[in-house]
Amino acid sequence: MLQDIQIARAATLRPIVEIAQEAGIPPDCLESYGRYKAKVRNTALPAPDRQGALILVTAINPTPAGEGKTTVSIGLADGLRSLGKRTMLALREPSQGPVFGMKGGAAGGGYAQVAPMDEINLHFTGDLHAVTAANNLLAAMLDNHIAQGNTLGIDPRQIAWRRCLDTNDRQLRATVTGLGGKANGMPREDGFDITTASEVMAILCLADNIADLKARLARIVVARSFDGQEITAGCLRAQGAMCALLRDALRPNLVQTLEGTPALIHGGPFANIAHGCNSVIATRTALGLADYVVTEAGFGADLGAEKFIDIKCRASGLRPACVVLVATVRALKSHGGMAKDELSKENLPALRVGLANLARHLRNIRQVWGLEPVVALNRFISDTDAEIAAIQSAVIEQHADVALCDVWAKGGSGGAELAAKVLARCAAAKPQDFAFTYPNERPLAQKLEAVATRVYGARGVVFTGPAQSQLRQLEKRGYGSLPVCVAKTQYSFSDDPKKLGAPQGFDLTVRQVRLSAGAGFVIAFSGDIIAMPGLPKVPAAENIDVTDDGEIVGIF
Repeated sequence: MLQDIQIARAATLRPIVEIAQEAGIPPDCLESYGRYKAKVRNTALPAPDRQGALILVTAINPTPAGEGKTTVSIGLADGLRSLGKRTMLALREPSQGPVFGMKGGAAGGGYAQVAPMDEINLHFTGDLHAVTAANNLLAAMLDNHIAQGNTLGIDPRQIAWRRCLDTNDRQLRATVTGLGGKANGMPREDGFDITTASEVMAILCLADNIADLKARLARIVVARSFDGQEITAGCLRAQGAMCALLRDALRPNLVQTLEGTPALIHGGPFANIAHGCNSVIATRTALGLADYVVTEAGFGADLGAEKFIDIKCRASGLRPACVVLVATVRALKSHGGMAKDELSKENLPALRVGLANLARHLRNIRQVWGLEPVVALNRFISDTDAEIAAIQSAVIEQHADVALCDVWAKGGSGGAELAAKVLARCAAAKPQDFAFTYPNERPLAQKLEAVATRVYGARGVVFTGPAQSQLRQLEKRGYGSLPVCVAKTQYSFSDDPKKLGAPQGFDLTVRQVRLSAGAGFVIAFSGDIIAMPGLPKVPAAENIDVTDDGEIVGIF
């Protein structure tokens, strides 16, 4: 069986200027990065005369068996294009953390990939490096202000801003900086987050334009003063230089699928720390160029789709016309209690138990957000006819559409059935039914309770003492109207990764709350989620190499 990278290298890509021309992007709006990728000067594009339909791809809770959400997104876009529909993709950029860690590449798989996959998975056009540089410039200016006299009266014990890098490195989660004497600054506790968890990344993905980007950067709260006042990036006059570093990164990146469907890949906030969606700018740009835009949200619908709707849609005014919910036989059996090494064997009882996870996601999409789902059953070789029939029957019993999806093996033709059902759902969409999980005016604690009870199925929320105090302070400081962003495990509806399926009767424990004033949301940490992952015992980096003739190998 060919590896993904072998399939990608065997494909004949078209020059990116041709892909752009077919998508309606003039040559003078392109800044090429080689032959097959380019930045799009979106502000120079002609004003759109239409607005396409937005299709959100999400999934059941992920398992070690894999669901293939990005692969289905790409195959669906190719499938829509094969039916003669003007289609674009709007996806997130991969982080080098998962690429070198345990998840591997994030450019799709099999015959449903975006390309050049090795370049997309590694440095791409440098957007994540620009975010890292802007984040760390702010950190340097903060510490420099303290070292140069501290006229703002910054309390080193109340600094909230952390440094970042795009590598999983647990050694840097908690550090002490400024050691070595007065010339090296003020010694203090510090630490690193992964770049995709940086508030700068979230800001980049929610900003409308340069002016909005600069304003959001200025609102970042980095510390408190000795007398309790907020110290922002604007107080340090850092927003202009940070914006300069991010200027080019704010422009979407254009690439293509193996079948030539144009894809805007831009921004990559983590879904269990931030909101897990590609940029508003890329999504809007695609909607102005295509009749159908396929986008995805990170992890399962309880994290990704909820944040897409309650954060991205709330901030931007975007509305999905249809939701695709990706599921696999293997993942559902895993939710039914089967061990990973047994998943290739037929097990209808375990499958039926695991279907509760799918059912809850379907209920949320319909009853909480007022959208109509199409279930994409992503096929694996080991799936049996009886298992496939059991899932199809269960979905039909809930009066939802289901389509067998074989895009990994067949590309766009393997997504034709899914594409046809998505088109029908888009045509029948009722925008007036769309709803958020909670209204803006509710207090922060009640917003968290709404997410926990309405989406996760929890009994309620338990707030630790520090979390209660932090929420009270945020309300007092005027941030009560912001949406909430729950940082929890992706593997379960609960905050316990071992509670698979559709657990009930549990409480969600919120242990810490963090403000992202520039991004415009409040992060609530639950369980053991942290903002700097570590590498696994056998990291994917051990299998990545470069041949003597310069070809990268080992990225899936």
